[in-house]
Amino acid sequence: MFTVEKACLVVVDVQGKLATIVDDSEMVIENVAKLVQAMQALEVPILWLEQNPSRLGGTALEIAQHLEEGQPIPKMAFSACQEEAFVEAMKENGRTQFIVTGIETHICVYQSARHLKEQGFEVEVVVDAVSSRTKANKEIGLTKMHALGIYPTSTEMILYELLQRADHEHFKTILKLVK
Repeated sequence: MFTVEKACLVVVDVQGKLATIVDDSEMVIENVAKLVQAMQALEVPILWLEQNPSRLGGTALEIAQHLEEGQPIPKMAFSACQEEAFVEAMKENGRTQFIVTGIETHICVYQSARHLKEQGFEVEVVVDAVSSRTKANKEIGLTKMHALGIYPTSTEMILYELLQRADHEHFKTILKLVK
């Protein structure tokens, strides 16, 4: 069970034109934005990445507008775990559960989630907050992650898992986001 005390949201490369051309792009961007807002309300750390931002552009505005604190971690490696700044940020927040979102499912999301799992962390991928340019590539990425023990979740499922109770102080905030 993921908890607010142990969890960290990882937002992988939802940026530039690519963010608008992946399969179900509107839903993915909307769900990542919901997750970001919810994690901020729950005080769950967010590690946010941008692949080669000078070429691919910045994080989608619909998401970036909610990421007021901190800066994106630029990367050239497909796996976030191969970037020193990401590794340092992970060490600083000390979390052991990683909720992974972003694009593309079969490349950067897959490699990042795989490396996190190989390091012994609990990892779940938010199926309705990840995508690839094709549905087939998304499905291949999800299948390979599941085979590694990286379980699927959904935006709503992970948020209610983190809340655990209807009398949680942030229940109404989260409810507004998912409705």
